[in-house]
Amino acid sequence: MAKIFCIANQKGGVGKTTTTVNLAAGLAKIGQRVLMVDLDPQGNATMGSGVDKRQLALSVYDVLLGSASVRDAAVAGEQCGYRVLGANRELAGAEVELVDLENREKRLKNALAEVAQDYDFVLVDCPPSLSMLTLNGLCAAHGVIVPMQCEYFALEGLTDLVNTIKQVHANLNRDLQIIGLLRVMFDPRITLQQQVSEQLKDHFGDKVFNTVIPRNVRLAEAPSYGLPGVVFDASAKGSQAFVAFAHEMVERIKTM
Repeated sequence: MAKIFCIANQKGGVGKTTTTVNLAAGLAKIGQRVLMVDLDPQGNATMGSGVDKRQLALSVYDVLLGSASVRDAAVAGEQCGYRVLGANRELAGAEVELVDLENREKRLKNALAEVAQDYDFVLVDCPPSLSMLTLNGLCAAHGVIVPMQCEYFALEGLTDLVNTIKQVHANLNRDLQIIGLLRVMFDPRITLQQQVSEQLKDHFGDKVFNTVIPRNVRLAEAPSYGLPGVVFDASAKGSQAFVAFAHEMVERIKTM
């Protein structure tokens, strides 16, 4: 039975998509069956998985509106080892179209239930806003992985996200919880980042993942080649960190 995780943060530019595609590739590398769902109309996670969003015959848009199943719409990510339920510009229109549909916030959950036996992990890349798309991701998920930079403004954004998750947990999805906080783009030479990292560990304890993703040029270059960093350059420090994170995730879900 698949474990479904949203990668979410209401603050933009914190590495959600980078985390999603590299965790998916890392999990696939260690033998897990993975589906990556792109819920962002920009389609960056789709392109970063070696899938051309402009060539998609079916996308997550069709799945949300009920005109296609996940099995029909998911495609193989080139060289990545996982399958992709991709997104493109069409998805922007889903916000309006979902408003009048029955169970509008649970369309993704119901669609994924049909393929729950096909995967070990489903990772959902959410847009950086609390929209109907993000709400569908949160309602479908067993938990939320929060990538964050160790900076002051990131702490403020985290407060908003925690409140959102509490509301969804109370009203729409009793399974939803924060699985953990992932420190990304970390530079140990910067004193502020070390301080914020310690504050996170003091406040959230074992909710902070042990793995830390360093700031890494090869991870930043990988999307321009349409690949996750883990596939683009497996020897890079950032890639190795994501494989270590994949191992940590597998261990963590054993306790769920």
